[in-house]
Amino acid sequence: MNRVLAGAAAAILLPSGLAALFIAGPAGAQPSGPTPVSPAGDAASAEMLAAMHRDLGLNADAARARIASDDAAGRTDLALRKQLGSAYAGAWLAADAKSLIVAVTDGGKAAEVTAAGATPTVVGRSAQKLDAIKESLDAAAAKAPAASVPGWYVDVKTNTVVVQARGGTAAAKAFIKASGADASAVRLVTTSEQPRLLYDVRGGDAYYIGGGRCSVGFSVNGGFVTAGHCGSSGNSTTGFNQVAQGTFQGSSFPGNDYAWVAVNSNWTPQPWVNNYSGGNVTVAGSTVAAIGAAICRSGSTTGWRCGTVQAYNQTVNYSQGSVSGLTRTNACAEPGDSGGSWLSGQQAQGVTSGGSGNCTSGGTTYFQPVNEILSAYGRTLVTSGGGGPTTPPTTPPTGCSGHEFSVTGSLSSGGSAYQPNNSYYQSTVSGTHRACLDGPTGTDFDLYLQKWSGSAWTSVASGTTPAADETVSYSGTAGYYRWRVHAYSGSGTYGLGYSNP
Repeated sequence: MNRVLAGAAAAILLPSGLAALFIAGPAGAQPSGPTPVSPAGDAASAEMLAAMHRDLGLNADAARARIASDDAAGRTDLALRKQLGSAYAGAWLAADAKSLIVAVTDGGKAAEVTAAGATPTVVGRSAQKLDAIKESLDAAAAKAPAASVPGWYVDVKTNTVVVQARGGTAAAKAFIKASGADASAVRLVTTSEQPRLLYDVRGGDAYYIGGGRCSVGFSVNGGFVTAGHCGSSGNSTTGFNQVAQGTFQGSSFPGNDYAWVAVNSNWTPQPWVNNYSGGNVTVAGSTVAAIGAAICRSGSTTGWRCGTVQAYNQTVNYSQGSVSGLTRTNACAEPGDSGGSWLSGQQAQGVTSGGSGNCTSGGTTYFQPVNEILSAYGRTLVTSGGGGPTTPPTTPPTGCSGHEFSVTGSLSSGGSAYQPNNSYYQSTVSGTHRACLDGPTGTDFDLYLQKWSGSAWTSVASGTTPAADETVSYSGTAGYYRWRVHAYSGSGTYGLGYSNP
């Protein structure tokens, strides 16, 4: 994750006068949780609807209908991604945005896609395969000159991985060869894009770090998330009113561009995003929008701007270093829009990273998915409801008993934790590994047993039903093991009991 930064100074320094935009938006709605408020109702502010009219040609009624259909498509995609497993190869909305197309590698799975109300198409490479090819490129990122190879991403519509080339293709071809990636699955696309980092100017609710100024991202339990380039762990912040506010608890940049700030008791995280028009936009959840879905962002320089989601998991090769895991859009942005919120209806999507172009001639903008930030720091978005509980349960479930060991933890939707204590245990003899996961009511938590192969962790058993609770039993040989708890959808506190030989 990157950000849009204004100027050419080093991103970490944040000279004074560089502001980011306000983003205080909570989200936590999960597809399997309580029934959400209709996304066509209070999903969009008047400003967002106006932006969708300007940029997408949709009147207010059509925009609300699009929000509702996009929300439904995102939830269908989420369910099919899990249901289809290794046969899943990506999904996107058709050109008319009225149908969701889901790619599968196994023609026998097509009926499942159709039953879910989507349109199947059979392709040769799974999403896992495409991601693995992109990971090969990521591993060789240092060999890709930023000036001539501005980025690469998985393009599920063509079932390939796209490598972008600027000013000729020789450098891009050399990069592909050096990466060792399967060249038959890589497609070269020439582009005029030249991504750069843009320092923020005043936008929304500012906060200050020494001589620099940035903006709040989204409210989370205990504080807020923001861009990593704004400060380092231990840095103190003051709020828009220059009153002592909080301290950076974690920060990651480059490679990522995220951070979280814990606030003091004088500050209360609220479930809002500044609408730059004297009011707030309420966020109800963080369900990921499908490729092709309409999406709008809020920024202090250009206000509300809208476009569509083009691709997930793009690596952007900035001159300061490559950043992976970004979402690609055709919405425009300009210096000062950095850190701004991205919304699809009421669902929070991420924070503005970097981009190419501007809002006069058009451009491409990338954002870092908000769920990744939450997972990295174990935070939960503050939410107003309308798609999930206002706050997740804080009392650990107690449904698991009779095991040798027990641990508890808390996860946000999409996050994972490794037990025991982010480490592993050793079994010196063969025998049965048993575990019971008791997740929060109304969520979908999964459990995986992983074994060390000598070079990597490999899942050897799992419990992946659509329920909150799982049980796993596995007869294994001596070795090193760990449990992975994954919040597939929903947030809250879980309990895990386990026994090993």
